Amino acid sequence: MVNMKPLRVSDASTVILGLQEEIQRSEESRYDHRLHGVLLVAQGMSCRQVAGLLGDGPRTVQYWVHAFEREGLAGLQEGQRPGRPRRLSDRQIEQLQRVLRQPPEQVGLEVNFWDGKALSEYLHQRWDVGLGVRQCQRLFRTLGFRLRKPRSAIAHADPQLHRQHKKTPKTGGLPQR
Repeated sequence: MVNMKPLRVSDASTVILGLQEEIQRSEESRYDHRLHGVLLVAQGMSCRQVAGLLGDGPRTVQYWVHAFEREGLAGLQEGQRPGRPRRLSDRQIEQLQRVLRQPPEQVGLEVNFWDGKALSEYLHQRWDVGLGVRQCQRLFRTLGFRLRKPRSAIAHADPQLHRQHKKTPKTGGLPQR
């Protein structure tokens, strides 16, 4: 057997997160992920070891193995996901995506930018749907939006006035007394 030098992936923590997100992106990749988990258990690894390797919980891997034992490959197929039913319909989500591309003032809110609080208020006013601020923040991410806070007035200030106001001179030394 030839000794091979171990390879390293640069910025591994970021790459791992990106790959895990990619696995979650489609039904087929989640199925393949479960297949790999069961394969590793079949090859003698413990559920805890497989979970650590794949980035899942040990109970999740256990669930996959039990489902496979009961139903074979069909047990690893995507089924109904547990949890509370969505509060917004597909049609409401489509409308919301269009609304979020406009300033909140155009839909009658008295705020300057969209955030979790503004979205929660809008959903309550428009469809009488009560979602908390944190859930609205998750909804932004799910819909592909990211929070961009408006820059304060100081960011748009006159650079000359800004330099005059600074406590330390540009050279980095302390002000003369």
